[in-house]
Amino acid sequence: MTVQQKKALHAIKLCRTSVMGGHMDECPECGFQRPSYNSCRNRHCPKCQTLLKERWIENQSFDLLNIQYFHVVFTVPAELNPLFMSNQEKLYRLLFSCSAETLTQLARDRKYLGAQIGCIEVLHTWGQRLDFHPHIHCIVPGGGLDKLGKWISSRKKFFIPVKVLSRLFRGKFLSALKSMKLEFHGSAKPYENPCDFLNLVDHCYNKEWVTYCKPPFKDSSGVIHYLGRYTHRVAISNNRILNVGNGMVTFKWRDYSDSNKEKIMTLSAAEFIRRFLLHVLPKGFMKIRHYGLLGNRNKTKKLILCKRLTNTPILPKEKLPAPQLIRKLIGHDITTCPVCGTLFQHASLPPPFVS
Repeated sequence: MTVQQKKALHAIKLCRTSVMGGHMDECPECGFQRPSYNSCRNRHCPKCQTLLKERWIENQSFDLLNIQYFHVVFTVPAELNPLFMSNQEKLYRLLFSCSAETLTQLARDRKYLGAQIGCIEVLHTWGQRLDFHPHIHCIVPGGGLDKLGKWISSRKKFFIPVKVLSRLFRGKFLSALKSMKLEFHGSAKPYENPCDFLNLVDHCYNKEWVTYCKPPFKDSSGVIHYLGRYTHRVAISNNRILNVGNGMVTFKWRDYSDSNKEKIMTLSAAEFIRRFLLHVLPKGFMKIRHYGLLGNRNKTKKLILCKRLTNTPILPKEKLPAPQLIRKLIGHDITTCPVCGTLFQHASLPPPFVS
């Protein structure tokens, strides 16, 4: 295991246990007590993403425009998986840049839109069965700014044919791949031979890459719902795990190739953990990125212009305090006693001393 994988396992194991320390909520009126242990805050932990996700969505909601949005997905052939596993950071970055360049280049073409667009991209590395499947989810506004600073709206259906997207993305990715200095470990070892590597690239050139566009969101609230589902998701959530026992793990998964039917899979605990660890990202790697009009360099000026041109209200950013955000999520106030409603007092619970 890598250092990052060991850290992720260790954090998930100790998350919200007494080892992490915490505090005791105590009611001064009725004496009700409730311990609250600290979370590990590791981004691969399925229990630690909800509040971070809601805070991120809260921030992004101020940047949404009053227009339709599209959901585009870029995938790569499974034959490239060994190279991805040996060069995760390099190839994940390449996946981001090529998908963004493909969208922006084609959107500038007058044949399709003739404008500068923006997009939010999210990296996922898993399939429903926890197998390794790197791909990029893109949220694309339905329009952009032309050279004169005027807003151009796209057609109701996605404005770029998916085959055009797929082939340009394939060309950009494989062209850049050939010029990169790659490492070859494990199952990627055979491609260390230059001839075998070029044969792999040629094989991938001759394949049709899967790039598709899902039905557009009806309004910005649909985008928010999407963001909540995809941005801070980990490889598998706790509610998908049905049973753990006798060295086996049973979980449910959705088979998209079979009319989205829900199915059951049972793996050995070792295999389940192995698959989960395939999706631990390199240290510091950002899996959510903004490009074009939604990039950090444009948010201050161009985004305000886009809001004015699309009749989107410009609202002041107000950050909800954490207790209010939690109340919004779960429907009750965590700062008051559930028995009598009195405000809790807090006592620290330090982690146990380890010699």
